[in-house]
Amino acid sequence: MSAVTAQAQKPVAATTVRNRAWLAPYLLNLPALVVVGTLLVVPLVMTLILSLHSFGMYTGVTDDISLKNYAEIVSDPYFHEIFLRTLRISLFTTLAAAALGAPEAYILHKMRAPWRSIFLLVMLGPLLISVVARTLGWAMLLGSTGVVNQALTGLGLLSSPVQFMYTETGVVIALAHVLMPFMVISVWAALQRLDPQVENAAVSLGASPFTVVRRVVLPQIMPGILSGSIIVFALAASAFATPAIIGGRRLKVAATLAYDEFLSTLNWPLGAAIAVLLLLANIVIIIGCNRLVERRYAQVFQ
Repeated sequence: MSAVTAQAQKPVAATTVRNRAWLAPYLLNLPALVVVGTLLVVPLVMTLILSLHSFGMYTGVTDDISLKNYAEIVSDPYFHEIFLRTLRISLFTTLAAAALGAPEAYILHKMRAPWRSIFLLVMLGPLLISVVARTLGWAMLLGSTGVVNQALTGLGLLSSPVQFMYTETGVVIALAHVLMPFMVISVWAALQRLDPQVENAAVSLGASPFTVVRRVVLPQIMPGILSGSIIVFALAASAFATPAIIGGRRLKVAATLAYDEFLSTLNWPLGAAIAVLLLLANIVIIIGCNRLVERRYAQVFQ
């Protein structure tokens, strides 16, 4: 009887082990899920709920639930202009970061030790400095009496200073510098998978250096460029400090507009609606670009 009982208990024990093995990943991820849910999901849900309330000048935030704030944003050309400006600045920032960051990462990849480590540290060093400090540095450089205008005027290249401050051009320049390291890191990761023998084979077959970069290197690092573009675009679209300092009060973007609605006019529901729409727009664009990245990865590594 004892032998029969032991044999009957074996399948039960195996099933228990399989159940525990199935639950193990979820139990290990439970602390991270609790932190993300508490610090990210709950505030986002509360922001969404707040955006559905109304606001009165004398009553403040009311208890009624409606889509009035979203209808106001969709129907008002003022909000259209701000969201289009945010999209335009983000796109140009992403293009500038890709155009400068990808070649820089390739040059760093070609360097030899110890220069590669030194210049990589120089490139990533700004991440250790506050974004506000970096943006204030750009404000001193791009001002009408700043270093850039004084140098160009002193060389006779300009008859009068160029207006960089409080313009989209100035915001794009500052944001491109602030977000450049993220593009370099993404392209650098893609370059680590690049087989140097493929480049050598192309050179041995008579390809010029430009052809090697265009026909061999660029297709293989394109997934890294696309991944970096997603990161840069998302951070540029939600940036606050740089547009607020370089753009000033007149050149509003979605992040600064939401800030003004929260702290200046105290219209918290409208500010929450702006933040929710900005988040949704970012999610839609990021998912679309991520599909493109996955498709590109599948083509490259088939």
